[in-house]
Amino acid sequence: MISTMSKPRLWVPGDWNALFGFGTNILVNMLVLTGLLRFVLKMPDAIVFGRILPAVGLMMCLSTCYYAWLAYQLAKKTGRSDVCALPSGISVPHMFVVVFVIMLPISLSTGDPIKGWEAGLTWVFIQSFVLMIGGFIAPFIRRITPRAALLGTLAGVSIAFISMRPAQELFITPLIGLVCFAIIVVSWFGGVRFFKGIPAGLVAIAAGSLIAWGSTAAGYSYGGMSVANVTQALASFGFSLPLPAVGHVFSGFEFLGVILVTAIPFGIYDLVEAMDNVESAAVAGDSFPTTRVLTADGVISLIGCLMGNPFINAVYIGHPGWKAMGGRIGYSAATGLAVILMSWFGIIALMMALIPVVAISPILLYIGMLIGAQAFQESPKKHAPAIILALTPHLAAWGKLMIDNALAAAGTNAATVGLDKLGQVGVLYHGLEVMGGGAILGGLMLGAIGVCVIDRNFMKAAAFAACAAVLSFFGFMHGEAIGIAQSPLVALSYLAVAGVLAGCARYACAENTTRTEAEDEALPQAAAS
Repeated sequence: MISTMSKPRLWVPGDWNALFGFGTNILVNMLVLTGLLRFVLKMPDAIVFGRILPAVGLMMCLSTCYYAWLAYQLAKKTGRSDVCALPSGISVPHMFVVVFVIMLPISLSTGDPIKGWEAGLTWVFIQSFVLMIGGFIAPFIRRITPRAALLGTLAGVSIAFISMRPAQELFITPLIGLVCFAIIVVSWFGGVRFFKGIPAGLVAIAAGSLIAWGSTAAGYSYGGMSVANVTQALASFGFSLPLPAVGHVFSGFEFLGVILVTAIPFGIYDLVEAMDNVESAAVAGDSFPTTRVLTADGVISLIGCLMGNPFINAVYIGHPGWKAMGGRIGYSAATGLAVILMSWFGIIALMMALIPVVAISPILLYIGMLIGAQAFQESPKKHAPAIILALTPHLAAWGKLMIDNALAAAGTNAATVGLDKLGQVGVLYHGLEVMGGGAILGGLMLGAIGVCVIDRNFMKAAAFAACAAVLSFFGFMHGEAIGIAQSPLVALSYLAVAGVLAGCARYACAENTTRTEAEDEALPQAAAS
């Protein structure tokens, strides 16, 4: 009988590993976020360090402490000592979306970065309610959707948008990147323990920083470190509490037409991604209530935006990774407290000057590797083709993003170059655009259809195809915006697929099932003879 009276331990030795691993993950995201605000949006440092980062710190502390509490309750209820808290923080894909799709265009058009900030706050305000409402329907979606589809589309995110950039950074600066990656891999995959149990994440960061600063001392400046940057960062020290920004939130409603185009579909993206991550945690042994997780994300994001944070909170991919390295309850709350210190005291700027980002990148690559592998390890082998199918929309979205960024750097775009010319050199841009639109939902639907076909549940596959037709018609997948008849030809195609699958359910399933059952009955007889 499981005891429900024992008090779970709030801190175990493995929490140190997870703290440095997850903490450095959060640090990378905050460094990137700060860079986007200062150098892309040209936001004044008074707003960045005095308003936005303190609000980010408050939101993330509330989030990580809440998920630590949720893990404590699960451990107490089950009597288990291996429960690991869900990781959470700023949603990385949305960080780039809100900056480049909402805040930057509005900042440029108005000539005022504060207007861009206000539009970002309104964007999060709307998304928060999508999450809170969606939290009540997510458990139903999770019950009817095959695990391979949920984990497969999550693997697509991990490969395309978590693993690829860190992997490239490793080889741009290989002396730091590959050495740090080796330290991470031999410890977290190979089980190697460092001197007196020092966490591998800390060893990797120390080694990378030592190489970078050593090269700087020798006059090579390998890794971009400089004393001048540190001196400048020290000027950002100071204590800043988050202040209410309700007036700024409602000022952003003047851009509501632009905001709704992306806020609703990306709110649904958050819904599905969080659901995928809860499923990932369940596979690793920790089953958290989906509704409470999603509504908490919405409420915490709402608090954050009302205090001045234009970035949405999300349950992170990677729970199995932090659990595998020994993380339990304490690492989550400790990370939140560390974020408070970094964001309220201006330490982020100093961190940007002291630590080479490439020393932290291997940790993100490790998480991407682990989540990508989980989709195959925790699903039946026969579902592997469906997982590959679920990956493809994310690869298309990543490919399109790379092309768009490259063309933008050259001062042009795909339409100006011409889709025909791109096609002549093997770049099927329109195919990437359609396939990669709404990739998280596209991967989920394609993966679910694939699993149901493999399992010969043709009518359920037809239902998923019909659902994909509706989502495509209104632009939630295979489209760039919400509206009516956004991708009508794709929607019609999915309806045709649904018809084919329904026909298989009616005319093929009974005959083939009978044959399979007969073959199954013959197998024991053949073995006996």
